[in-house]
Amino acid sequence: MRRVLAATVGFVAAVALSACGGAAGTGSLPQGGGDGKKLVVWDWKSGDATTAGYFDAARAAFAAQHPDTEVEFVAQPYEQYYTLLGTAIEAGQGPDVVLFNGGGQIRDRADALVPLDPYLGAEEQRLTGWDAFRSGDATLAAPVTLQGMPIYYNKALYRQAGLDPEHPPTTLAELQAACAALEERTGTSCFAAGNKEGYGIQFFMSAFGPGILTPQEYDAWLAGERDWSSPNVKRIFELWKQFEDAGYNNPGVNSTALFNDAFSVFSGGRAAHVIGLISDVGNWKDLGEFLGADLGVTVAPTITDGAAPTLAFDGGIGYGVTKWTADPALAADLVKALTDPQALRAFYTGAGAVPSDPGVDTSDAGPVLGRLVSDLPTGKPALHLALSASTQDLMGRLSQELLSGSVTVDDAVRQLAAADAA
Repeated sequence: MRRVLAATVGFVAAVALSACGGAAGTGSLPQGGGDGKKLVVWDWKSGDATTAGYFDAARAAFAAQHPDTEVEFVAQPYEQYYTLLGTAIEAGQGPDVVLFNGGGQIRDRADALVPLDPYLGAEEQRLTGWDAFRSGDATLAAPVTLQGMPIYYNKALYRQAGLDPEHPPTTLAELQAACAALEERTGTSCFAAGNKEGYGIQFFMSAFGPGILTPQEYDAWLAGERDWSSPNVKRIFELWKQFEDAGYNNPGVNSTALFNDAFSVFSGGRAAHVIGLISDVGNWKDLGEFLGADLGVTVAPTITDGAAPTLAFDGGIGYGVTKWTADPALAADLVKALTDPQALRAFYTGAGAVPSDPGVDTSDAGPVLGRLVSDLPTGKPALHLALSASTQDLMGRLSQELLSGSVTVDDAVRQLAAADAA
């Protein structure tokens, strides 16, 4: 798992989720261009070797339209990215174009971005995943990848445990029986989990939530009508705790980094399942490098009556234009070049990311990605991405306290309800 081990990542959301490889950056605050001579782009991807082809293709697409405009990509370290971006926003200067995770991270910074709607053309119909980058009626960024939270599993461990590798559990009872068999006959953990960063609960909520909430509850949650006191919402956090108490997880979840130690537990054959991603890290390509044909993928089992488990997915990462850029139309043209079909194809071939353009051919990827792509038409947006960034942060801290036993589920959902309503 060369890329998983090498990358520094965050999600989410989400995930969310989203999650993304980082790169060593400068931490500097360069002046933007936007004057027709130079545009400055901030991201955490352009230093990654697996995305080199993507950036080359995007540069070429932009240069074909604006040959005299220089583009500078500045790869910032992901762990500091939103702090550095906050400094730029506070100063009202810096990059012209910025990369965002979809969901709360971009919505919380909507005031710093130019709505792209007046500048969009055919890509508005060509791409999917827009909802993760919208705030009200404004489109804040153009999606580059899709992000989702499937459950990957190890077929070799299934066979060793006497389980059918082609039929993973579809109910909670079946999952519990499978976990017991895996522990007894293979000595491995049922799930690889990491929550050192507080991201693990985001993955868990969006992977297992579709098997817990009814479709009506799910849609209400996405619409902002969240009932934190409902039994099924509480069930998400109860199950999070129960997995730990039942010994389904690898030891030391709160001290295990999701990126990338938990993925290493799975790819190293020390756990049978892991909640992974469909973007460019912790995905089918990363995990398949180690497990090969023994990599399987599924969605959550049905946990409560009335639930209809499906793949949770949304826009993954996308580029927006800052309000202080001198020429928003020029910067928007660069955003559109960053979603060029050839560039997105290069992102897929280099990093395994599921592109935001359904027209990009991914049929050569094999059965695991084929299953994921086939699930997209019936998928729904990830639950955690509907929450603000501050609520996600609180959920991360409370999820750690739940595992350590220092807070109850009732206390946790009460605090989250208050934060969500603020």
